[in-house]
Amino acid sequence: MAANADQIKVLICQGTGGLASGAAAVAEAFEQEFAKQGVEAKVGKRCAVIGTGCRGLCANDVLVDIELPEQEAVTYDFVTPEMVPQIVEEHVLGNEPVAKKMAGPYYAKFLEKQQRIIFSRCGTVDADSLDDFLSHKGFDGIRKAVTMKPEDVIEEVKKSGLRGRGGGGFPTGVKWSFCKASPGDTKYLICNADEGDPGAFMDRSILEGDPYGLIEGMMIAAYAIGCKFAYVYCRAEYPLAIKRLQKAIDTCYEKGFLGKDCLGLGFDLDMRIKAGAGAFVCGEETALMASIEGERGMSRPRPPFPAVRGLWGYPTNINNVETYANVSYIFYNGADWYSSIGTEGTKGTKIFALTGKVKHTGLVEVPAGTSMREVIYDVCGGILNNRKFKAVQAGGPSGGCLPAEALDAQVDYDSLIKAGAMMGSGGLVVMDETTCMVDIARFFLNFTRVESCGKCIPCRIGLKIMLEILERITSGEGREGDLELLEDMAYDIKKSSLCGLGQTAPNPVLSTLRYFRHEYEAHIKEKECPSHGCKPLLHFEVIDEKCKKCGLCYRVCPVDAVRWEKKELAVIDKEKCTRCTSCYDACRFMAIK
Repeated sequence: MAANADQIKVLICQGTGGLASGAAAVAEAFEQEFAKQGVEAKVGKRCAVIGTGCRGLCANDVLVDIELPEQEAVTYDFVTPEMVPQIVEEHVLGNEPVAKKMAGPYYAKFLEKQQRIIFSRCGTVDADSLDDFLSHKGFDGIRKAVTMKPEDVIEEVKKSGLRGRGGGGFPTGVKWSFCKASPGDTKYLICNADEGDPGAFMDRSILEGDPYGLIEGMMIAAYAIGCKFAYVYCRAEYPLAIKRLQKAIDTCYEKGFLGKDCLGLGFDLDMRIKAGAGAFVCGEETALMASIEGERGMSRPRPPFPAVRGLWGYPTNINNVETYANVSYIFYNGADWYSSIGTEGTKGTKIFALTGKVKHTGLVEVPAGTSMREVIYDVCGGILNNRKFKAVQAGGPSGGCLPAEALDAQVDYDSLIKAGAMMGSGGLVVMDETTCMVDIARFFLNFTRVESCGKCIPCRIGLKIMLEILERITSGEGREGDLELLEDMAYDIKKSSLCGLGQTAPNPVLSTLRYFRHEYEAHIKEKECPSHGCKPLLHFEVIDEKCKKCGLCYRVCPVDAVRWEKKELAVIDKEKCTRCTSCYDACRFMAIK
């Protein structure tokens, strides 16, 4: 995008990842350097240092865009305060980008196959600025919606094909129609921002980078269902997201966008943030409502569903952050435009958080129907250290592990369920050949066991027993019949648990048994971990024919258990070795077994 003719912009990623990498110090360095160099006087243009939301390529923070008048933006990555004087001197004043500091070709490739709709304002506007939001179609959606009858707004959402982005994939318009049809004048709207999946931070980035966009989407939903009060339930571990959203809400009240007669459009809406205490189970809608009511976060039987009897007994509609963020764009551009993106069963784009053994971790937004292979290899650059892809955990701790044979599966609701996983909220954990799939199943099951509210016996007791079996197997104490018992218990827990946490918690075990049963059998029958990931089963040796004599294992060993001299093969002293896996992790040549 070409820059504005009357000013120089420095856009700095100041999401949580950017700030953790030093973005505040980089911003201060630009301010100081502009003042020191007298840049505004020299170029005759106003200079603006702007903090934006997340750009997506979190692994390369701090990301900085330099926008000179009438020129395309130039992106720098891994920016530090020490680099700022050179960038200002050569690029801002000299009009010559610092080639060695610019983001490499991988940045363009990272963006090439993405279709950034929900993220279109993240990284390009000041997240705290209402004026910036208004200059990018802000509140045009709600202005259009109120010209329609509430029933027609719901029909427009149905026509778009939008499905809930929180995991279940239920059609959003249908869900709204249920709440709209429930009798009574008191209704509630809730945004579920209790994003608890390990490695998932899609909703956080929307809250930090485009808080007004969320507010607008919720305003449209509130108008459609006839609601006058809305809650955003956000986990307290997201302090920056809460701070920016609260500031946006306060500004909307000051400007008349919230409260009585919103925007002068003839409807009322109050909005409040409720900070959650970090319980994963509160991502389940009935547990979430219990938490808002001041009760312990525990699931309730359904029916009645929230649309009939929800918060404080009144009809309630609940969607997650990404779902509401989609709504605004449907009304900016029309349902036909939105439904033209994606697949027959999943319309629009989907945001994914990629973590694990992938070269470029971060957030990507791709059209539904993009293959898993494209997301991992084309967008995120492939597997770290060019190792062999083994599996990807799709859908968080409630999802499943998909092997290399499923790499061409489309990322949409129906395709992933067919493959044995689920879309979930959008977390993708990538694994390479060094990852033990039995241990991965144990890790995710331990997470859900700890986060279980304990209300129902199948989840509380069943997950504990399954975890004990997996811990035995990874310790080399597995026995015949364990796998059959795991499968039987998994299906029983799925059928009899009260809420979605228990009903989906066995999925990682079932999917790894389906695709990687041979690894389980090796642990039990041979007392070996094929991926060399389970410490009790490890016996460290150097494979002579693969050793490159580089000495890297020698340098990383914390207990001096590796003997090595230049141009000589390494030798591991098994008496000193503590099985910490430092040498195995460091060796790029798979020369240690």
